[in-house]
Amino acid sequence: MKTVITYGTFDILHIGHINLLRRARALGDRLVVGLSSDEFNRGKHKSSLLNFENRKVVLESIRYVDEVFPEHNWEQKVDDIKRYGAAVFVMGHDWEGKFDFLSEFCQVRYLPRTESISTTEIKQSLAISVVGVTQ
Repeated sequence: MKTVITYGTFDILHIGHINLLRRARALGDRLVVGLSSDEFNRGKHKSSLLNFENRKVVLESIRYVDEVFPEHNWEQKVDDIKRYGAAVFVMGHDWEGKFDFLSEFCQVRYLPRTESISTTEIKQSLAISVVGVTQ
């Protein structure tokens, strides 16, 4: 069984996330997802609209995802690859080169992001909408 591993915050789930998860899963027989914990997000000065438990339940309901586990820090990736027996590590192409050091442990793939959509853009649109409503 070929296991693929990926990571992310997966806040405000959208078609870009689904496309990435679908393409990642197509690279193997099993997809495991490291989901950024709320504490890890705070440490990265990143906020999520949805808490970890909410994001985890949503991810677990996606047919391409076989297992979700918490990501607590950047350094755990090597241990996770070994623990899950991952043959392939996948991230979006905007991370290209940042995880090449993992190629010592498994194949590293950077997949294209879905154009014209991002969580950041959605959050910015929401902020503009909320500001417009409150004025």
